[in-house]
Amino acid sequence: MEHQHIYDKQGKQICCSLEEKINQSMEHHSDDDGHDHDHSSKEKSTFQMFLPAIISFVLLMVAIGLDNYFTQSWFTGWLRIAWYILAYIPVGIPVVKEAFESIRKGDVFSEFLLMSIATIGAFAIAEFPEGVAVMLFYAIGEIFQTLAVQRAKANIKTLLDQRPDEVTILENNVAKTIKASLAKIGDIIQLKAGEKLGLDGELLSDSASFNTAALTGESKPDTKTKGEAVLAGMINLNSVCQVKVTTAYSDSKLSKILEMVQDATAKKAPTELFIRKFAKIYTPIVVLFAILICVVPMFFVANYQFNDWLYRALIFLVISCPCALVISIPLGYFGGIGAASKNGILFKGSNFLDVMATVQNVVMDKTGTMTEGVFKVQEVVFDSDFNEDEILQMVNALESQSTHPVATAIHQFVGNVDPTIVLQNVEEISGHGLKANVNGKELLVGNFKLMDKFSISYDIDPSSIVYTLIAVAYDKKFVGYLTIADSIKEDAQITIDKLKALGIKTTMLSGDKNTVVQFVAQKLGITNAFGDLLPEDKVNKVKEIITKKETVAFVGDGVNDAPVVALSNVGIAMGGLGSDATIETADVVIQDDKPSKIPIAINIGKQTKKIVWQNIILAFSVKAIVLVLGAGGLATMWEAVFADVGVALLAILNSVRIQRMKF
Repeated sequence: MEHQHIYDKQGKQICCSLEEKINQSMEHHSDDDGHDHDHSSKEKSTFQMFLPAIISFVLLMVAIGLDNYFTQSWFTGWLRIAWYILAYIPVGIPVVKEAFESIRKGDVFSEFLLMSIATIGAFAIAEFPEGVAVMLFYAIGEIFQTLAVQRAKANIKTLLDQRPDEVTILENNVAKTIKASLAKIGDIIQLKAGEKLGLDGELLSDSASFNTAALTGESKPDTKTKGEAVLAGMINLNSVCQVKVTTAYSDSKLSKILEMVQDATAKKAPTELFIRKFAKIYTPIVVLFAILICVVPMFFVANYQFNDWLYRALIFLVISCPCALVISIPLGYFGGIGAASKNGILFKGSNFLDVMATVQNVVMDKTGTMTEGVFKVQEVVFDSDFNEDEILQMVNALESQSTHPVATAIHQFVGNVDPTIVLQNVEEISGHGLKANVNGKELLVGNFKLMDKFSISYDIDPSSIVYTLIAVAYDKKFVGYLTIADSIKEDAQITIDKLKALGIKTTMLSGDKNTVVQFVAQKLGITNAFGDLLPEDKVNKVKEIITKKETVAFVGDGVNDAPVVALSNVGIAMGGLGSDATIETADVVIQDDKPSKIPIAINIGKQTKKIVWQNIILAFSVKAIVLVLGAGGLATMWEAVFADVGVALLAILNSVRIQRMKF
């Protein structure tokens, strides 16, 4: 995947440095071999980050003490200057170096240049303590920024932890330990109790219980049975089980999720894009104003003192540095993405956090979204003129060509497919069902719209039966139908109640039978519900809502409903761990299929937007006040430090606050 740069700070160089910090925070978590660093190594790296600032701080405190509190005669002249320069070097040289690098790359007016001019200028007018202090606090602010990014990505690190370095595979019934990345599709993994699964696979044992909390946020154990998919990162809870590898290490669902969340930083919210453009225009203007503050008074002030006005200009430069904005705003969105991931919700970009905050109508599919999507055949009503077992075997063979939950229900009801049944000209008719030729005769299996489409007459009223109906026709004759039942998800009611409390409208669109759709909608209290819809009908319904100037979030499987997902303002996919296509299609993925995560996602979007705007107002307000005071000579370099670094630190702390919130 091509590396995408993010422009969050002063246009280019600083923006990239923020992205690099995010990447570094994840790289520091594991070494090249994939082994976790222990706790002591993390503490050591943090100490190393603070070491230059600690050295600078100690030297500065000693110098201030010798200047103001300890009477002596030797701390003067070049010795005093050299001491302050020594205190400046640990924190100042890296910034000055970055300023030159930025200029070399074409980014002249960077934050690094502003801080370099301000602090070197302070030295030029013999304000040594202020020069060191400004750079010291700036360096500390940068460290806290890095730590804040690491905290915002803590849950992504947790996901990285879920990929074990090694797996035990069986070769000729002999256990052999190899690197997880070397395991091949088809290998059999032996997973002991308490071990994490390294790759996606299919369970070969009769049953096994897994802890899926790191993937889905769900603490309740998930019991899988033979043939079901199990995913990298799941922890085996009980006895030894065997898993057949179905996906390469690099292509696992977990790898895709990690890649998706890391790439989310490339899709920026409008607020971030505005700040990027604002900073590129704002910084050159600030430098120009600083020059004017220093030079223009020469022509109007009688007792003009160059050093005094240069000092004011330097204060102006420090205060005007927009780091509080360009740091805290992307951090606020990183925090929102991190908080969502912690709750089993994956946003593909910070722009979707903004959209979720403004959602007015949640449009949802029924099957697999508000209902379990686990169908069971309730009854078979066939005409006595047909052999029920024979027809069921043909229906089962045809439905084996589909991945729809209804097909799974029929397969579970009938059993294994009869290999003697030969299907010809199999065709899936979107929104209707399946068609094929068996023994030279036409077989139709689908809804009653399929019967109407092929002019098959029937003597029942489908609307009189609440359950989902699967109609069957063979040799141009109506055979009968199967009734299929699906249960409503246990948190579906909570979801609708919370959405209503947020003042959000709810609409259900489904291709399922209208009586079933209305039954579910009435039971849950969904505002509007429409059944018997074809894919194009769903598109038209969403278009109608959008023409009312409402922001729409569509919740579905992300594959069959791709046109609706593309049309809606934000597409939310249920079952992110069950479908590669879902991860690719949707804007937001709910990992554990729980609809109750929808209002949580909306709340996270609202809180993120709230925090971002709090930071913007704080930064602009404080800076505006101190800028006026600085230009008028009423603020010193110390107030400038607070207006710049102090406000940035407050904004950073406010940004990471979302990580602690409970939704």
